Amino acid sequence: MVFSGEGRVFVRQLVRHRDGLLAGLAGASAVLLGAFGAHGLRGTLDAAHYELWHTAVEYHFWHALALGLAVLCGRQKAARIASLAFGLGIVLFSGSLYALALGGYRTIGLATPFGGVAFIVGWIALGLALHAKSQSIQ
Repeated sequence: MVFSGEGRVFVRQLVRHRDGLLAGLAGASAVLLGAFGAHGLRGTLDAAHYELWHTAVEYHFWHALALGLAVLCGRQKAARIASLAFGLGIVLFSGSLYALALGGYRTIGLATPFGGVAFIVGWIALGLALHAKSQSIQ
């Protein structure tokens, strides 16, 4: 279905609201998982597994913020790539570390470097989006 005029603007606004909502949910879930780790898991995990949990939360939180910044850059291609990459990175990188911290199968750790690569792609795309945004303002 092809939209024109007001319909196209409405669809764009819906997508931006959805992306903003996802960024907010990513941040809220990072805080929730951080609190769960600090209050629910302390004393139940050994030091190495607790450190994995802490690392997962830290990367999750910072990349939720980056996801929000990408949403603010608008719907340009680089911003969309950054949003997708940060979301994928949170799931693969932080998600695999959460699973490993809770005693998941070690093979889940194979996803971690792919999440790290997604974060790197996200930062490069965000840099391009911010550059393009600054050029459009001038």
